[in-house]
Amino acid sequence: MATMKAVSTSIALPKLAPSALSRMTQRFSSSRWFTGLPVLTNSASTAISVDRRVLSTCIRAMSSVSTAASPIAVGSKLPDATLAYLDKEGQVQTVTVADLTKGKKAVLFAVPGAFTPTCSQKHLPGFVEKADELRAKGVDTIACISVNDAFVMRAWGESIGVGDKVLLLSDGNLAFTSAMGVTLDLSDKPVGLGVRSRRYSLLAEDGVVKVLHLEEGGSFTSSGADDILKAL
Repeated sequence: MATMKAVSTSIALPKLAPSALSRMTQRFSSSRWFTGLPVLTNSASTAISVDRRVLSTCIRAMSSVSTAASPIAVGSKLPDATLAYLDKEGQVQTVTVADLTKGKKAVLFAVPGAFTPTCSQKHLPGFVEKADELRAKGVDTIACISVNDAFVMRAWGESIGVGDKVLLLSDGNLAFTSAMGVTLDLSDKPVGLGVRSRRYSLLAEDGVVKVLHLEEGGSFTSSGADDILKAL
């Protein structure tokens, strides 16, 4: 009987975060196709049989996991993205980050979630309170960004009495947060937050980051309004 020579093939795969790799491994190991798949060796006499459906599933899963971007840094241009908000009449409006910051001195800060304790009791109220001082220092735009929908953002602002002090912007699809490299995976938390944004505050001039206070996860130690005021 003729023997079949094993062929070694090198395949370049994307770099996976540990959590993504763990989830993918569990998915494949429980697959009805995976059970009983022959062990592959480098023996020249071993016939290699691979279920193409397993390989196809693996490739699709690999391609669907994007490599996390590096966090934004001082001196970088802000990535452009479209964010949403509700106007005074309750109509959904959109604005691009480019339009929000072009030719302006803008303060942007992000929170892990509307109505969450630290965000509602400290972070957002601090910028509302210091809005006039920030504008007196030459800031043209003050905006809060969160991975919530525009309706939640409006209700949150009304509950705190934000008025026109701070523009509340929805990044519901994570477009801006992902491009900034500041996603925060809270999927393991029992409250159902999923993937959100790390807490941060920044000062941008004409779209270029001049000051950045990026917190570890949802911690609140250096991204408040007073921290931005000290940098102006």
